[in-house]
Amino acid sequence: MRAQDSATPSSAIAVADPAATPHPPSAVTSPAAPPVGPPATPATGRSGTVLAGLGVVAFSLTFPATAWGLESFGPWSLDRLRNVLAALVAGGVLLAARVPLPARRHWAGLAVVGGGVVVGFPLLTTLALQTSTTSHAAVVVGLLPLTTAVLGSLRTGERPSRAFWIAALAGAAVVIAFTVQQSGGALTTGDLYLFGALLVCAAGYTEGGRLARVMPGWQVIGWALVLCLPLAVAGSLVALPLEPVHLNAHGVLGLVWVAAGSTFLGLYVWYRGMAAIGVARASQLQLAQPLLTLVWSFLLLGEELSAAAPVAAVAVLVCIAATQRAGRRTGRRSRTVRSGPGGPSGTVRSGREARTARS
Repeated sequence: MRAQDSATPSSAIAVADPAATPHPPSAVTSPAAPPVGPPATPATGRSGTVLAGLGVVAFSLTFPATAWGLESFGPWSLDRLRNVLAALVAGGVLLAARVPLPARRHWAGLAVVGGGVVVGFPLLTTLALQTSTTSHAAVVVGLLPLTTAVLGSLRTGERPSRAFWIAALAGAAVVIAFTVQQSGGALTTGDLYLFGALLVCAAGYTEGGRLARVMPGWQVIGWALVLCLPLAVAGSLVALPLEPVHLNAHGVLGLVWVAAGSTFLGLYVWYRGMAAIGVARASQLQLAQPLLTLVWSFLLLGEELSAAAPVAAVAVLVCIAATQRAGRRTGRRSRTVRSGPGGPSGTVRSGREARTARS
């Protein structure tokens, strides 16, 4: 058919020429390239900070609640029972929501989350609290933000700025100085348990924050709890006959909180916040956790509050503000790198590709 016989003018017919549509350099990426930073808008960043902050508040009650729980249960029984209850809650929610099983590639990461924050950290801190006060344990665990930031940078590819690391190190130094002042410079057996808890928990936080970018945060902790349920049930059946149980109101309330509050709800909002603002930036909010725990220990357990606590609190808050400010600047630079000089590309490049583009 000739052009003049067609009902559509030849000038209106658009033919896409692949060779005439050049691809911007920023759109050519490796499909396995790790994310440079969290793809968060300012609104998402604010909500992520709030969610991570709520997680810190929940975690700050863990040690006082554990001390209450130890009034009724032995350390092994308390640790196993908290995991059983939390897993039953999580499993019920997953069933009610008809959530499908995670992809096979995610199970290894879920095992790291379970081993770190479901099994390792609760068990080691519960053992530590047999010989350490909650206030002392809280300030030792104050090193967790720096540990998590380092592991998160290595595992997820985040590259916080130099200002971020300076503020993070300053916050860790404040916590170390406060710990030495509280303990008189002597390490105890409880401290060894606590240092071990730091490492396994930081690994669990890092892996959970990574997984929360590809699945909802409540599913991350939910499946990790369900994965650990057989081990928790077996441990409970062994520990309960061997350790005496003396039920009282404090013991029951402590068990309920560490199971539902700290282990499930706290980790749910925590992982959502980490997914929004990044592992490194969210981790630094935990610098406030030891000081919050000191307040709860004073109010709920009657432990003495050191005169140095307010000074440490102010110093820690300054460090938190500095890390969050540096983290926001890093996030803006990451989004600029992803967009490229010619506008948004819709892809994420690795750190090496970003440096090549800048040069």
